[in-house]
Amino acid sequence: MKEATGELNMTVVTVVAIAALMAFFYLIIWPTIKTGMTLTSACSASNGEKYDMTTDDGEIHCEGGSCTFTDKDSGATNKKECSQASGNRGGGGGGE
Repeated sequence: MKEATGELNMTVVTVVAIAALMAFFYLIIWPTIKTGMTLTSACSASNGEKYDMTTDDGEIHCEGGSCTFTDKDSGATNKKECSQASGNRGGGGGGE
């Protein structure tokens, strides 16, 4: 019976540790990743021109080679300088 109790305790510890890691990812890491993806998509969509969009998560405003995202819930504003004004990232395609 002692061995079964020890294994149960280890299982509980493992489940709690996994839940803590998931909560950390979801609450701390994921918002940063999501905002970065949103701003990168907005930079691509704007092609260096004026671009405004409202999403479920907030508002996006692009102008003059930079995009800002204002979070609807927290009111936090994040800014990204777009690396290309033409939307062309180079690489692949065509050769002469």
